[in-house]
Amino acid sequence: MERSTQAWLTDMDGVLVHEGTALPGGPEFIAALRDKGLPFLVLTNNSIFTPRDLRARLAYSGIDVPEENIWTSALATAQFVADQIPNGSAYAIGEAGLTTALHQAGFTLTESDPDYVVLGETRTYSFEAITKAIRLVMDGSRFICTNPDVTGPSQEGVLPATGSVAAMITAATGKQPYYVGKPNPVLFRSALNLIGAHSESTAMVGDRMDTDVLGGMEAGLETFLVLTGSTSAEEVEKYPFRPSHVVPSIADLVDLV
Repeated sequence: MERSTQAWLTDMDGVLVHEGTALPGGPEFIAALRDKGLPFLVLTNNSIFTPRDLRARLAYSGIDVPEENIWTSALATAQFVADQIPNGSAYAIGEAGLTTALHQAGFTLTESDPDYVVLGETRTYSFEAITKAIRLVMDGSRFICTNPDVTGPSQEGVLPATGSVAAMITAATGKQPYYVGKPNPVLFRSALNLIGAHSESTAMVGDRMDTDVLGGMEAGLETFLVLTGSTSAEEVEKYPFRPSHVVPSIADLVDLV
């Protein structure tokens, strides 16, 4: 490797775990980071769960990640809006991961003239809530989304995700949202700040070209694409940008830690 990697960021689904089962090398990679005391964060665009929830899910699969080493698009979104308007207000569509993050950032959740409409992931998008969001955005609330993913995985097949519902709100209002999650470099910068790391000496491990690799590259990080998730080796060639490295799985990175 051309440069010394002193800190690591890694995606979760498709890199460390798949459908609740640890992927080869996942437990060993995290154990190596912890043994060496290297700063690291597990990043996820999933805004449904709190870090405590995600820690429990990872532990169930045999991967031991402390709560403080998990950084979600919900946490980054809450930090972003709190930096913009301290102690502001929001109408939030999402699960506990998002509402808890907003509360902890000092935000008030309200349907009455909120500063922001914040859209996150949920398994139960209601027509009533989306209608409320559309009316608030039309009335001047700023439109923010946790992440741009248009679909998410489930055991029955794909599900519409934040980006799809955002498109509906945009179609009705003419207002584009600001997306905080991957591939926005804002998410990566906030992660680096959280662990006191520098882009020149930090690597990002992911399974998606359009979020993990793109965002990592734009934030100035070394990027590793693993082939255990969304992107196949053949698909890499279709993109106008490249990861720094392509490896079969995170098992191939354990010795680099």
